[in-house]
Amino acid sequence: MSVEPIDYLDLTRKALRGVMSESLSYAAENGLAGEQHFYITFRTNLRGVVIPGWLQEQYPEEMTIVIQHEYWDLAVMPDRFSVGLSFSGRTVTLVVPFASVKTFADPSVNFQLDIPPGGLDQEVEPMPPASEEKTDPSHSGDSLSDSEAGEGTVVSLDAFRKK
Repeated sequence: MSVEPIDYLDLTRKALRGVMSESLSYAAENGLAGEQHFYITFRTNLRGVVIPGWLQEQYPEEMTIVIQHEYWDLAVMPDRFSVGLSFSGRTVTLVVPFASVKTFADPSVNFQLDIPPGGLDQEVEPMPPASEEKTDPSHSGDSLSDSEAGEGTVVSLDAFRKK
């Protein structure tokens, strides 16, 4: 019987993703305290990431989302999370496999995880076709078509911070 060496990189990935998963689960159940918030940077081109086509065009490789005041339906599954967010007045539900996350941070407490790629990448389900984009009708903002929406707008997050 041959023994494989311990794969410390894989163990580290699992531990870091566990911290992220537990943090998101806590926020889903309890909300976030005070100025606490999450910045999550993830690869948008990985299998299993579900984002609308117009966001995929704007962020073909990676994007960063902020979970703070304006989010809903945060749900955490064993290998991914989903969250409702608004982009330029349009509400969408994103599905983000943990394998796609590069960085998880909570700047309010000076905390950041840089997660090495790999590990779960092979276990993520394929991305559904663009026609199966999901939006959250209970939070409907402007329902503009992609062509009506025009170019994306950069919005300063400071406008949404409590003073």
